[in-house]
Amino acid sequence: MTGEPARRPPGTPPPVPPARFRPRFHYELLSCGLQGHALLGTDAASLDPPDDGSDPRLVVRAEHGVRWHRCLRCDSWLPLPPPTAPTRERLPTRAEVELPLRGRALRDRFVLRLIALDRVLHVVGLGLAAAGVFVFLADRDALRGPFFAVLDTLRSTLGIGGRLHEGIVGEVTSAFTARNSTIVLVGLALVAYALLEGVEAVGLWRGRRWAEYLTLVATSVLLVPEIYELTGRVTPTKVVALVVNLAVVVYLLFAKRLFGLRGGAAAEHAARAADQGWGALERTAPGTDQGTSAVR
Repeated sequence: MTGEPARRPPGTPPPVPPARFRPRFHYELLSCGLQGHALLGTDAASLDPPDDGSDPRLVVRAEHGVRWHRCLRCDSWLPLPPPTAPTRERLPTRAEVELPLRGRALRDRFVLRLIALDRVLHVVGLGLAAAGVFVFLADRDALRGPFFAVLDTLRSTLGIGGRLHEGIVGEVTSAFTARNSTIVLVGLALVAYALLEGVEAVGLWRGRRWAEYLTLVATSVLLVPEIYELTGRVTPTKVVALVVNLAVVVYLLFAKRLFGLRGGAAAEHAARAADQGWGALERTAPGTDQGTSAVR
C-alpha cells in the first residue's frame, strides 16, 4: 500500500551515513571470499527449532518461499530456495556447530599467518645461505685459484682494485682467508637461526601465544644490528626489512597485549570472546529479542 514502509530482507537496516571517513577493513568478507560463506540449514527439511530449543531465526528465516541464511562469519544474509533433497530433518543444535572465527580472532589469524609466511621466506633464505657456506667450505681450495685470478684481472684491466674490497666481493675475499672453524661457526649460526625462524612460523601459523613471545623477543634483538647497518649504507632492502620488523614488534606488543601491556592476556581473551560465540551472534542478529529491528 502507498505510504507503507518497504519491507527489507533480514540484516538490512535503513541506510545510514558512514560513521567514519576511513572505511573499515572486514577480514570476515575476505575470509568468506576465499572459503565461502558459513551457512546453516541449507540441507534441513524444516526450520523448526533444533532439539536444544534455540531460536532458529538467529541463522535462517523464511519469507515468501525464500530462505534467508545468515553467514556465521560475516553476518551477510543470502537468499536460497529450500533444499529439494534435504539430508536432515531440522537445524543442528548449537553443540553440533563449530563456529568460524570472526572479529579480533579472525584478524589475528590473518596477521599472524602473514608474519608466519614472512618467517618461512627467512627459513628458505637462511637454509640456502647455510648450504652455500658448507658447499663453499668443501670446495674452498679448488675455488681459491680461479677467484683470485679473476680478481687480479679486474684490478689490472679496470683499475678498480680498491673498490673490489667493498661489499660482497670483499666478504668473499675474507671468506677465502678465514679459518675453517670460523666458516663452520657461521654455517651453524645460519642453521640455528633458520630453525628458530621455522619454530616461529609453525607457532604463529597455529596461533600459539608462546610463538608470539618468541617472535617478539627474536625480532626485537635483531632490530639493533639492522639499525646499525643503516648507519653505514642505506639500501631499499634494509629499509623495508626494518619497517616490517618494527611493524611486527608494534603489532605484537599493542594488538596482542604481550608482557601485560593493555591488560595482558586476560584483556586479550575478553576482547576475542566479545566477537566470538553464540552470544556475539545473538547481539548482532536483527529481529530477535537481542536485536534492534524486527523482521517478521
